[in-house]
Amino acid sequence: MDKFFHISERGSNVRTEIMAGLTTFFAMAYIVLVNPNQVAADGKAGWLVAEGASAVEVGRVWNAVFIASVLVAVIGTLLMAFLARMPYAQACGMGLNSFFCTSFVSGAFFAGCSVIEGYQSGLVIILLSGIVFLILSVTGLRKYIATAMPECLKKSIPAGIGLFIALVGLKGSGLVQANKYTLVQIFDFHGAISGAETPAAAWKAVIPPVVTIIGIILIAVLAKLNVKGNIVIGIIVSTVLYYVFNLETPSFDVSSIGQSFKDFGEIGFLGCFKADAWRNAFESPYVGGVFSGIMLIVAFCLVDMFDTIGTLYGTASQANMLDENGDPINLDKSMMCDSIGTAAGAILGTSTCTTFVESASGIAAGGRTGLASLVTAACFAVCLFLSPIAGVIPTCATAPALIFVGVLMAKNFAKIDMDDMRSAVPAFLTFLMIPLTYSISNGIGVGSISYVLITLFTGNYKKKDIVVTIIAALFVVKFIFVTM
Repeated sequence: MDKFFHISERGSNVRTEIMAGLTTFFAMAYIVLVNPNQVAADGKAGWLVAEGASAVEVGRVWNAVFIASVLVAVIGTLLMAFLARMPYAQACGMGLNSFFCTSFVSGAFFAGCSVIEGYQSGLVIILLSGIVFLILSVTGLRKYIATAMPECLKKSIPAGIGLFIALVGLKGSGLVQANKYTLVQIFDFHGAISGAETPAAAWKAVIPPVVTIIGIILIAVLAKLNVKGNIVIGIIVSTVLYYVFNLETPSFDVSSIGQSFKDFGEIGFLGCFKADAWRNAFESPYVGGVFSGIMLIVAFCLVDMFDTIGTLYGTASQANMLDENGDPINLDKSMMCDSIGTAAGAILGTSTCTTFVESASGIAAGGRTGLASLVTAACFAVCLFLSPIAGVIPTCATAPALIFVGVLMAKNFAKIDMDDMRSAVPAFLTFLMIPLTYSISNGIGVGSISYVLITLFTGNYKKKDIVVTIIAALFVVKFIFVTM
């Protein structure tokens, strides 16, 4: 095992890899329930049903996507473990799942079509985007695109991702809230306490942000003391505190598992190969025609490609697993895994599979090999039959891990030459737009466009900038023709 995964060679050990795999799983376990909620508009009791959609149809889509989400996480992460042998985990991408719902599931309903038909036609688009990924990966074009990115973007992407995942943690825990006047604000402790009907209700309202604050301080203190497994310890302690503060115990409900498998087999698995699905993918009123279908494929391609590129550069930089050119080791194999995962996800019945930025939490816990991914995949496999286990770890318990990893990744921004505006401005825009637009790919797109324009108008444009120019042009097309 040591020889296969290169554990000793990368300065790790089996215990550390196991802890890292568990850390990654805890940090991203939310996707098991969140993904079907996003794709199926919160299921049979969700907002789409409230709009008049069939609860039965929406519920069946939710069930199918739930099983598919777990399976694709297992398959994608196992690919990372055995093909790339890297500590990355894969699952259905956030943002892309909401886009899938808007374009195909809710889009079909509002166009007067069947939700299930819309769902299956969307799988066709995902399958085709996965095939494009695979072609780009096999030919080496995808790796070439990644390595041709300007140095300022390569260094700002990890920092931007750090800010992004910290924001995910802060938002998920409620420590940062929306504000219609200032866009965001810190959790309103005074309002929660003074507006509560009882002291018990007030205490319950402040528990998530309080647990998050305790968790991040605990992880930071343990890290300063060089305690191994500090992130896992922080997650576990935060989880225990959450249930102790709430005076409750975790609950498990496995009664609906049988129906989930039934719906998965009937409408999810191989649903993308139905003849009607292919016709609807390009001719239905909610897609709008062949050109719109092609643009949807391009949009999913762009987002997944650059989300993955950004994640790989960010996490590899955090783990110091970069080659002499500053590119992630095993980059081509990692991208191949991502491509296969996307195609597999479409066949199974869910939206785009991508490399998860939460892998950074496992890497921060010491993960350096595919053994960590193997452990993460095993945890997801358990969720297939015990789905409520994913809900045992509350968001406020994983939020400290994401915030702490954000701290670690933000240091990459210090490596950028801020005296050269050709580097400083694109890097800063990338760093800023990733969290503010809630999209890694959008940040890369804005950074690429600004880099090309500044380079062009300052007379520094060279042959090597052709690749980033093509990337920038594709993002311009995406921003114009696709709302996301």
